[in-house]
Amino acid sequence: MQRVARASVRVDGVERGAIAGGLLVLLGATHGDGEAETRWLAGRIAGLRVFADEAGKMNRDVRESGGAVLVVPQFTLYGDARHGRRPEFTAAARPEVAEPLFERFCGELVAQEVRVERGVFRVHMQVELLNDGPVTLMIETPATAGTGA
Repeated sequence: MQRVARASVRVDGVERGAIAGGLLVLLGATHGDGEAETRWLAGRIAGLRVFADEAGKMNRDVRESGGAVLVVPQFTLYGDARHGRRPEFTAAARPEVAEPLFERFCGELVAQEVRVERGVFRVHMQVELLNDGPVTLMIETPATAGTGA
């Protein structure tokens, strides 16, 4: 997750999602991820206080800041490049599992009154962003934290 001043995603030169400010979430799914993990992660992202208040301290969440979230599916987050020169992606959930989780995650954010823009599942995308801070955090669900998945 990155706090951004702006972010967009294009497919074949056509803009498919864009935000003026807020959070860019690169979302990966691994084996064992399910509804509980998507709900937990959406709640964490929606409530994370990474935006400045009047005193300049990180005390506001994306909703309080008036921002939005651009969610981009990215299976390569679970790539393993420890061996050889070509990463392997066996820890990434299969597309038929990951895509519904991506949709559920976006729906959970919307249910929490977060404005959501989306990347496109299973296509080559071009993501452009202006990182704000920079603030970049890796957020794992309790089920996958520390598992190496």
